[in-house]
Amino acid sequence: MSNACLLYGCTVGSRRAKELQRSAPADEKQQVLDLEKEWVAAEVKHDATTLERILDDKFVASFGAKKPTDKKGFIQQIVSGDVDPAASQTLTDQTVIIDNDTAVVVGTDTARGIENGAPYTAVARYTVTYIRRHGQWVALAEHLVKVPEAK
Repeated sequence: MSNACLLYGCTVGSRRAKELQRSAPADEKQQVLDLEKEWVAAEVKHDATTLERILDDKFVASFGAKKPTDKKGFIQQIVSGDVDPAASQTLTDQTVIIDNDTAVVVGTDTARGIENGAPYTAVARYTVTYIRRHGQWVALAEHLVKVPEAK
């Protein structure tokens, strides 16, 4: 019996159960994509409270070949320094895979802002693993690799 039938008391093969099965992954994918947008906004605003909620207590992040950092270290790194009013991040090329209570997103993150008085653009490929805890998606791990500049 499908999960939808277990949850909604359907009979196997019912049209409603099939509709629920088809719609659930799209809804879940959108939930994860919405969480990614919220995460990006929290980083740009240096919003530690929102980051605390989005990142699982076991969260780990790695950047290229550098040593991984935990949730506390990641948040400290993000919120340190002044907020750059010109800062932005744009997520593109996102592929979302959901398997039960695990979601993986692979995409491109383009960050823009001002550093040392000069504008910059940094592009990275990223992979984030989300898990569903207590009915909510949270980020368990993130890995970013800088995309080399075109020559």
